[in-house]
Amino acid sequence: MDPKTAHTRLYDKLDELENILGPLGQRFAAAGFELALVGGSVRDALLGRPMPDLDFTTDAHPDDILGLISDWVDTHWDIGREFGTIGAIKAGVQIEITTYRAEAYDPDSRKPAVSFGTDLDADLIRRDFTIGAMAIRLPSMTFVDPHHGFTDLVEGVIRTPGSPADSFSDDPLRMMRAARFTSQLGLDPVAEVETAMRDMADRIAIISAERIQVELYKLMTGIDPAAGIDLLVRTDVADHVLPEVSGLRLETDEHHRHKDVYQHSLTVLRQAVALEERYAAKPREAEMSSDDPNRLTMPDFTVRFAALMHDVGKPATRRFLPGGAVTFYHHDAVGAKLTAKRMKALRFDKDTTKAVGRLVELHLRFYGYGDAGWTDSAVRRYVTDAGPLLSRLHILTRADVTTRNRKKADRLAFAYDDLEQRIEKLSEQEELDAIRPDLDGRQIMAILGIEPSPLVGRAYKHLLDERMEKGPLGPERAEEVLRQWWAENGPADSGSDSGAADKGSAETEPAEDS
Repeated sequence: MDPKTAHTRLYDKLDELENILGPLGQRFAAAGFELALVGGSVRDALLGRPMPDLDFTTDAHPDDILGLISDWVDTHWDIGREFGTIGAIKAGVQIEITTYRAEAYDPDSRKPAVSFGTDLDADLIRRDFTIGAMAIRLPSMTFVDPHHGFTDLVEGVIRTPGSPADSFSDDPLRMMRAARFTSQLGLDPVAEVETAMRDMADRIAIISAERIQVELYKLMTGIDPAAGIDLLVRTDVADHVLPEVSGLRLETDEHHRHKDVYQHSLTVLRQAVALEERYAAKPREAEMSSDDPNRLTMPDFTVRFAALMHDVGKPATRRFLPGGAVTFYHHDAVGAKLTAKRMKALRFDKDTTKAVGRLVELHLRFYGYGDAGWTDSAVRRYVTDAGPLLSRLHILTRADVTTRNRKKADRLAFAYDDLEQRIEKLSEQEELDAIRPDLDGRQIMAILGIEPSPLVGRAYKHLLDERMEKGPLGPERAEEVLRQWWAENGPADSGSDSGAADKGSAETEPAEDS
């Protein structure tokens, strides 16, 4: 990073925010209080990164802060008042103002003990890293950098204002933040920071799963998540946060493509990141609304985390064969369960957990396509099984090819190109993304004269199988197939008093919609 360019970016951003910084600084100064823009806000301005909110620090206490801003901001809240923080929105910009403070964790507590301070320099030394210990005094716009954070930012290093051991003891989550900044900003921790992380890795256990999850999400959506994960693994922090990933080290890959499965997984993650733009630009994604949870985004946590976790089932399924060969049969299914279990422990939401687990479960489905060839039915099933995750499955499957054998890599790429072309061709003929039988549940019950029962679900499944195998049948042919199936399976297997029902009398949908 060029120092002159960084300073120019900083003061250009300060000029843009003058309508907020000027009046706010003057209000505090007139009341005899200090105020400074601080931390990530200053760092991001120097880097030219987006600033979604503004962080300030002051010697004013929460009651004083409220008294100074309540009639000036558009809205305000005091949910962080216990920790000295008052939040507000002014002209569409979210701001947080926090009283100078020093905090430290009790060894057995997840909550910090907070005491308010009176000095900016003392406040800055308690911050996580030097790149977050810079400030702009207001209203004078004076740059404050007692711990040389600007130099560290220019040199691309992560350093703590004080002792790394003291910093991580005060707030162990800072070890996760070090990995996050490695991913987001491309920074490298200095040796003493990495050593302290390794020495204090078990201290992360006092941090709540929710806070760890937030940092992990930010790490995974950075520019180089593999670098951040690798820092957690080599410092043993991952042993407590993502033990399944740490456990991949020294697990020999059955294709002998890498020294171990761990390095293979990092490569898959990097390749998945590189493929996001290609698939986000596809018509399938462009046609989806921006708020559709199934739309591939950039960066996309779901596909990235699936890439990282796709082989975590290998340690549990490793088997040695005569002659030295190693197999990992069913590691896809085992890995999906382990992934879901870890994400649940980290308090990820159910939809994201389900999506990541499904991708892990499906990541081997493609292999064999190039050798044996697939029927149209198999292609339909591939699309149907992937559902709204199809673009992500494309990314994961392609990213999983890490062989150094150029001919093999080209063959697999060609085979997947062919599969995608077949999917597109079939999609032009039929709605592959949402394949349904030619008859719905109500029609099935009306044709067979039955009430809602397990038989309806079985009939629906039979028609779906026929749809997969033969493509669209049309209502008339589908009815013939249904009646033939009913003649062979219905009366003998019904074993119930379901009885006949007038056509169209059913009022509930069958099990397929549940």
